[in-house]
Amino acid sequence: MLLTKVSPAASAGGGARASFAHSLRRGLSQALPTMDRRAFLRRSGLGVGVGLAASQLTLVKKAHAAPGAAAIGQGKVEVKRTVCTHCSVGCAVDAVVENGVWVRQEPVFDSPINLGAHCAKGAALREHGHGEFRLRYPMKLVEGKYQRISWDTALNEITARMLELRKASGPDSVYYIGSSKHNNEQAYLLRKFVSFWGSNNCDHQARICHSTTVAGVANTWGYGAMTNSYNDMQNSKVALYIGSNAAEAHPVSLLHMLHAKEGGTKMIVVDPRFTRTAAKGDEYVRIRSGTDIPFLFGLLYHIFKNGWEDKKYINDRVYGMEKVREDVLAKWTPDKVEEACGVKEAQMLKVATWLNENRPGTIVWCMGQTQHTIGNAMVRASCILQLALGNVGKSGGGTNIFRGHDNVQGATDVGPNPDSLPGYYGIVEGSWKHFAKAWGVDFEWIKKQFASPAMMSKPGITVSRWIDGVLEKNELIDQDSNLRGVFYWGHAPNSQTRGLEMKRAMDKLDLLVVVDPYPSATAAMAAMPGKPEDVNPNRAVYLLPAATQFETSGSVTASNRSLQWREKVIEPLWESRSDHMIMQQFADKLGFGKELSKNYKMQRVGGMDEPVPEDILREINKSVWTIGYTGQSPERLKAHMRNMHVFDVKTLKAKGGKDKETGYDFTGDYFGLPWPCYGTPEMKHPGSSNLYDTSKHVMDGGGNFRANFGVEREGKNLLAEDGSHSLGADITTGYPEFDHVLVKKLGWWDELTDAEKTAAEGKNWKTDASGGIIRVVMKNHGCHPFGNAKARAVVWNFPDAIPQHREPLFGIRPDLVAKYPTHDDKKAFWRLPTLFKSVQDKAVADKLHEKYPLIMSSGRLVEYEGGGEETRSNPWLAELQQEAFVEVNPKVAAERGFRNGDRVWLSTPTGARLNVQALVTERVGADTVWMPFHFSGRWQGADMLAYYPNGAAPVVRGEAVNTATTYGYDSVTMMQETKTTICDVQRA
Repeated sequence: MLLTKVSPAASAGGGARASFAHSLRRGLSQALPTMDRRAFLRRSGLGVGVGLAASQLTLVKKAHAAPGAAAIGQGKVEVKRTVCTHCSVGCAVDAVVENGVWVRQEPVFDSPINLGAHCAKGAALREHGHGEFRLRYPMKLVEGKYQRISWDTALNEITARMLELRKASGPDSVYYIGSSKHNNEQAYLLRKFVSFWGSNNCDHQARICHSTTVAGVANTWGYGAMTNSYNDMQNSKVALYIGSNAAEAHPVSLLHMLHAKEGGTKMIVVDPRFTRTAAKGDEYVRIRSGTDIPFLFGLLYHIFKNGWEDKKYINDRVYGMEKVREDVLAKWTPDKVEEACGVKEAQMLKVATWLNENRPGTIVWCMGQTQHTIGNAMVRASCILQLALGNVGKSGGGTNIFRGHDNVQGATDVGPNPDSLPGYYGIVEGSWKHFAKAWGVDFEWIKKQFASPAMMSKPGITVSRWIDGVLEKNELIDQDSNLRGVFYWGHAPNSQTRGLEMKRAMDKLDLLVVVDPYPSATAAMAAMPGKPEDVNPNRAVYLLPAATQFETSGSVTASNRSLQWREKVIEPLWESRSDHMIMQQFADKLGFGKELSKNYKMQRVGGMDEPVPEDILREINKSVWTIGYTGQSPERLKAHMRNMHVFDVKTLKAKGGKDKETGYDFTGDYFGLPWPCYGTPEMKHPGSSNLYDTSKHVMDGGGNFRANFGVEREGKNLLAEDGSHSLGADITTGYPEFDHVLVKKLGWWDELTDAEKTAAEGKNWKTDASGGIIRVVMKNHGCHPFGNAKARAVVWNFPDAIPQHREPLFGIRPDLVAKYPTHDDKKAFWRLPTLFKSVQDKAVADKLHEKYPLIMSSGRLVEYEGGGEETRSNPWLAELQQEAFVEVNPKVAAERGFRNGDRVWLSTPTGARLNVQALVTERVGADTVWMPFHFSGRWQGADMLAYYPNGAAPVVRGEAVNTATTYGYDSVTMMQETKTTICDVQRA
């Protein structure tokens, strides 16, 4: 089955899509005239016809086919199993390789995740490995143009500049933006690299997609991840999608919901925009952007009012729900809900009734819910709804939180977070000592790498705010120096807000390094002339060609927490090098190469040494006990990939069978050993398909809520009540997390081996490197190592203990700002001052809602991914969507005198003006406009083609919505506000 979506530019259907396609043919283009397939292929230099066109014959040469190798179709044929590098669904792909050249691909029909399906991006995957528009060589910006240089020159010059900055301004003056495209091993190694450099100034995409999810969910019940799986949604009786356009953002995930609907599952879609997902729903609810809490608590009002909450579940497993009940009944009466979010009482009651009558039910959210100044509170409101209904820890229930990039889950779990070490270990001395031991280096040596002991435990600047690390007054920054150097290591700048200020920040840097298979918008933004007062005359800009994930191997974690192993499909093309090879080469030049790879063997790739990915994963297995990345050895993961057919497509559980190559018995395993997969690989924990499920034994993936917040609060018990325990547990009431003291008190200490006792003495389950505490607690006694507690409906350590609706900083409802004001400003938060109320008050005082009367939001298209540089450089995808556009309601278009297909100027309070094409449609309400966020390459009406390296510009270029987005950040995580700001649209 091939899942594809026809874009606005390619639609041959009726309605607004067909009208839009017709208007495109009028030649109103940005990157190139809209055209038919034949003309597009010809203009793109791709040739026409079936098979390998003459213009593509360079593929054979650049892929280094063996000298004298047989012709295509006659030589060595290999099938390499890999995983799609786009969204987080985790679709498996079989790549057919002939003589070292990737010639075709097939979706894996045995995969329990994608069931033999592709979306448009997945179907065009081969082009990302053999793409013609990649960055081929190291390059340096010289007098406004990128010039080719050697790798040696690049490494020497960059590391020399890094050491200069370190000597003059300290290690925190250099900032590292990692990638959710890195595999787990690379993400982990980058966090280790930055630690050895001596800084916590690192981050990656999760900050701007799901950091509010991680914080909100983890602080509710223990782990900040999707609780169930796509597959398990087939067991749901009702599914509530809120802020999720899965049909375009995670298309193959929708297969499981469509199967569920065939069995009678009701699907409710809540969104300010009528999306392709809404078109599949049984009920569509349009809310005003940013009002998720009024909507969710409006549902709770009816649930509490009618006594529909699961009272026993709440009593046994939830803390603080009675306070939430009081708050909801007092504040979110139907009239207040309608005033805030625009939904009438009858529809609210209908949805609440469906949720009550169809249990278990699941809830799905994505960036529509997370990317707000109160994103953490919105996330917790979703969690509270599910707790009230008793839907968490049950098959068909839970919170199914779809992550954005292929490894944003894994990169968050083990990668370059500014406030934690791999596995969410805090940046406190005990955690550093745990990892120093795992890394085989002296703790004091790591400590001396930092500017001071205090900086070692201070969370770094977030990726959402690095521009303020450059531009803010130094006396207001909680570190010695402003940022002077920045690495963009697989990250798109057009994914971040405040584009005009980002350009200024780039110009002021001393060093900017882009490591990417494609040059990304960073390259063009850096080369584009800036204002003279902003430009640092000594700035050095470098582009380094990284290999794609198809040119290396390693593990990747899907949104459902399942790990999969990618085989290397082809050797690195041109002069590209794998990210972990580049990290090692930088470390060698900087003086800590031996420490970085102390525990790894090296393999030769292209005549150079590269750390073996399997060895990096084994180090993860030996250190990341907190979230159970310890049981997924390379050998177990590879066996799963070879034997996908043995796993059930609903439960993900193996039906039995053994791996022919190793004899490994799959019985009981869940596909991909979804974390937590506890203990050593030898313990054979099967992974955890559904979190917090007390109906299963812990050695069958069962569990309960985590005891991570103490045992008592205000005289009330925080541990689970009697009887609320995992199946077969020896302790049948709530209990705290296990450490050496508790194990001894229970009389279980002598069940450890002598070696385990030595390792576990003075340790808890998270720092016992032997895994002995976990083995005894789980295998011998059926208990959970992280304890058994209640989930928290009240999170007392957050700015709003009970989630509160607060209006966005920039809005069109000053009347509601008075009722629901934002937070007060914060002086030093993630090392920087963060503004809330002062910005909101000024916006109201300046009457910006009159000048910019439309709410501006953004989201995804199925054709493109993230910042879009890779996918817009793929001709087969670029053909489908050739224009950046803005969706505008017909009423707004009529009032402003433009029609479907006209050019318009979109302007915001930042001073930015975007020139895009109008798509006039009732998908958006009369108060809202919407743009896709995948575009870059045009800047306020001007084409940036001249500023890309020759031959490495994307096929389609367009205005980036984030050039125009405004200031605003979540009060806990620094998540950027992208879904709710203000703008105006006028005919160009």
